[in-house]
Amino acid sequence: MSELLTAYGAVVAEHWTVWLVTVVLIVAAVIDGFELRVPNWITFPFIIGGWIYSTAAFGWEGLGWSLAGTALGMSVLMAFYAIGGMGAGDVKLMGGVGAWIYWTNTYYCILGFAVIGAVLAIAMVLVRGKWQHHYNQFWKLAREITTVRDPEKLSAIAAERKPTMMLLPYGIPIAIATIGYFLWTGMLV
Repeated sequence: MSELLTAYGAVVAEHWTVWLVTVVLIVAAVIDGFELRVPNWITFPFIIGGWIYSTAAFGWEGLGWSLAGTALGMSVLMAFYAIGGMGAGDVKLMGGVGAWIYWTNTYYCILGFAVIGAVLAIAMVLVRGKWQHHYNQFWKLAREITTVRDPEKLSAIAAERKPTMMLLPYGIPIAIATIGYFLWTGMLV
């Protein structure tokens, strides 16, 4: 038994960054689930910590990988934030993931997040019996995006619509997708 614990401890020590990201994501998902926000006291240290670690461990090249991961994580979700589809905390949380696991891994986490987020959103709408309402809002939003095309105007329209929308705590699908990716690839053993 002690040999097993020693071996497991060695694996955790080798992949401590993955475990750190996992713990941060779980905390963020729980807070987001209760408060519908991911606070800055989690996201800012998460992002900056990834940059510092990457620089210390791999030099300027590591910082470049970390910045590229942050940029990818935030840029993809920024479009949804701009039109009111998600909160800034969710965007920064994904940027933090990118800061620690770099752009190549972040890409796959974003793909998983998109699928899991869509499934959870549809499930929430169906469970609450609001399918027709959100179906109509989806098509209205799609028309606005194709006709208005001004992010500031779209954001203002989205802010007006926000009280009538069911909000999904996106920290949860971000955590599920990222931790699932870690498990799938063997990074979280």
